[in-house]
Formats: sequence, C-alpha cells, structure tokens
Amino acid sequence: MKDSSSITKAANEIILESISDGVFTVDHNWRIMSFNRAAEEITGTSRKEAIGRYCWEVFRSNMCEGNCALKRTMKEGKSFVSSSTYIINNRQERVPIAVSTSPLRNEDGEILGGVETFRDHSLVEELRRELVGNFEVGDMVSRSKGMKKIFNILPQVAESDSTVLIEGETGTGKELMASALHNLSLRKKEPFVAINCGALPDTLLESELFGYKAGAFTNADKDKPGLFQAAGKGTILLDEIGDTSSAFQVRLLRVLEEKEFHPLGSVEKIKTDTRIVAATNRDLSLMVEKGQFRRDLFYRINIIRFQLPPLRERKEDIPLLIERFIKKMNHIKGRYVSNVSKEAMALLLAHDYPGNIRELENIIEHGFVLCAEGEIEVAHLPGYLAQAEKSQAVHRLSMEESVSLSEKENIIKALRNNNFNRLAAAKELGVHKSTLFRKLSKYQITLPEIDGRSSRKES
Repeated sequence: MKDSSSITKAANEIILESISDGVFTVDHNWRIMSFNRAAEEITGTSRKEAIGRYCWEVFRSNMCEGNCALKRTMKEGKSFVSSSTYIINNRQERVPIAVSTSPLRNEDGEILGGVETFRDHSLVEELRRELVGNFEVGDMVSRSKGMKKIFNILPQVAESDSTVLIEGETGTGKELMASALHNLSLRKKEPFVAINCGALPDTLLESELFGYKAGAFTNADKDKPGLFQAAGKGTILLDEIGDTSSAFQVRLLRVLEEKEFHPLGSVEKIKTDTRIVAATNRDLSLMVEKGQFRRDLFYRINIIRFQLPPLRERKEDIPLLIERFIKKMNHIKGRYVSNVSKEAMALLLAHDYPGNIRELENIIEHGFVLCAEGEIEVAHLPGYLAQAEKSQAVHRLSMEESVSLSEKENIIKALRNNNFNRLAAAKELGVHKSTLFRKLSKYQITLPEIDGRSSRKES
C-alpha cells in the first residue's frame, strides 16, 4: 500500500500536467529539474530536451539578460508575481508571457531552487493591439489606415505564388515587407535571400544571382552557385530593381517566363522554383513611359503591387516605432531606457523624415549613445532636429511679420485715399469701423488732428 507522501506527490504531478500554465523548476545551478506539459507546448521544447539544461538555453527571454525574476526570488527568498516579458520558442517566434516565481523549499524550509510559472499572453497581446488600433505583421507595426489595408491582404498574397512588386521611398521597410510575405507563405521553411540590384554592375549582379562555372572569367577557378540556387524553393528579393540595366532586365524576364537560367560560362540550364519579390524606390510606371524600364518586365513583376507610404504620411506610427526601437536597443545594449520625454516626442513628431523609418531608428540609436537609462531628452537627440524646429519657428515668425507689414501698409493706403476718413477707409478695406480702430491701435498708426471728417459729414 502506498504511503500518503507518494499519493500526494502523484496528485501534484497530475495537477501540474493538467493546468494550462507552464511550470518548471531549477536547482541552484540554474539547471531545469522539472518541466510540465504546458511548458512543452508554449516553448516548443520537449521535457526530455529541457531537463538538465540551463533555463536560459530553453527560454531565451529578454529577462535572462539582467532582470531575471527567478534570480531575484532565489536571492531574496520571496515570490514575485506577474512580471511581463517574452521568450523565443524553438520556432524562433517571440511569445509574450506573464511570469510568477517562488522559492522551492524542502520540508525544513531550506531553499532547494526556484519554481517559475508562466502563461502565454499571445491572445491577450493580440486583443490589446486590436483595442488600441495597432496592427503587426512580422517586424512591421502600424496603426495607420493605409498600412492596415496592406496588412489585411498580406496573408492572401503570401499564400499565392504570384510575383510581388513593393514600391516605396528608401527606408520605408520594403525588405521587412518582403520578409513578412515569405514568413506568411508556404515557403517559410525555405531560405529567404535578398540582393540590392542597384549596388552592383551587370556582370557581378548576374554572377551573384545565377552563379558561374570555373573558367567563366579570370580568377573563376571553381564553380560558384548563385542566389537562385541558394534560395531553392524559397523567396528572393530583388531590391532596387529600377536601377538595373535594360540588358539585365532582358535576362531576368527570361528567368521569370521560363523558370530556368544559365550560370555564367555554362551551356546547361538550371531549373528554378524560387518566388521573386521585386522592390524599388522609383516610379516604375513613369520609367516605362519614358522608356527607362522594359514594359514587358514591368507587367511580369507587377502582378501584385504594394505601395508603402512614407513615414511623414503615417506619423501616428512614430510613437509605436519608438517604443519598438527602445525595446530592441535595451535588449541589444543592456540599457534601461524607458521612453522619450514629451519635449523630445514633440520634436520627433514634427520632423518630416526624408530617411523614413530607418532615419527614426538611427535617431533613437543616437539617443541611446547619450542616454543610459530613464527618458531620452531633447539634449540626447541629433542637433539637426532642434535646429530644424528653430528654423521653422523663425520662418513662421517671418511670415507673420510679412502679413502684418502688408496689412499695415494697406490700412495707411486706404486712409490716405479717403483723406484719413476712418469710416470711408473701413468701407474700402471691407471691415467694420471697430475692427479698423483695433488695427490702428495694434499697428500704432497715428492720424492727423484734422482728418476727412472735417470736410464731409460721416453718416
């Protein structure tokens, strides 16, 4: 007959296996001693793989870097409840979780290690984003209507195998969009590769894309596969396709139509099943009309077209992006920056961002260089932001001064035209006489003691 302690232990194990919260325990060396079923599901790591490993090897949380709740529990001997963080599961996906920790004690009250329970908050985060109007796809986040329309159809486009054209100014996130398309597609387990077509001359671009055979040119002493072969059945992004030559466009068109290519120096064709996504910061439609881009290639890549709006047209996204960049850089740099100050945010919202999202990220990184913790202040931002705001203020002041000067001159002219008769001058100006009197006082216009009223009666 089993003793009561064995029965209690078995009951506890059943309870741990039946709850929806992940539960694991560690010893003083931070090695995992137990790992329940929910922990397996949330992390994607089996109990067999987890037990015996260091906890940070399994969870890869931002909390592991320096603010570990479990470490505080074991150090201070007390529980901590509902710390929000995230982990990276074994599919390299970010999972938001809520964490509670307690010391693991024996019957004599001695601390043997720690217990952590964690709950998957993915659904909560999704509902929160919907409530505040935020939308997130991959590494892209927005609350603008234009981006919402794109996000709504992105999954359908991703599931198709159609060629996609992404247009947008430099720094608007075209590569992030292409990556999101790939990760939402049936090809997501295959490679995603990208190349900047505008940065390479034709010969080098073709050798990078299609590869070459040994002896194809000087120093080509062995075969080299190109990016089409490296991508396999995955996705290849041809960035800045608008900067390519007409000769290269002809060869690319043949690859799109025939689904095969010749490596440089080879007579044999190689089949390809790679999905092509093209991107450009130029207006390809206009280039086609001017004869600067091949019409047949344009129609071949323009099956689905996305136009990413510049950041100046979606300024409601600036606070969201700043929050994301701060979290990212806190993690990378081990900092504790909380936010940007109201004054700094006002400057950031006023800026037009010719460099778009990339420029905003660089500005926040500049802030991190000068600010280790707390809020990023105006003094931590690049000097050109404050200078631009000052110039705009001076420009606004100059405009106001010009308007005032013009108005003053018009009033004096009307008064002279009417022999300084204020009622007649007000009629000429199209304003009420009381308005004219206020303007006379505002601009300190003095009238002669004898004016037009002395020569004719005012009505």
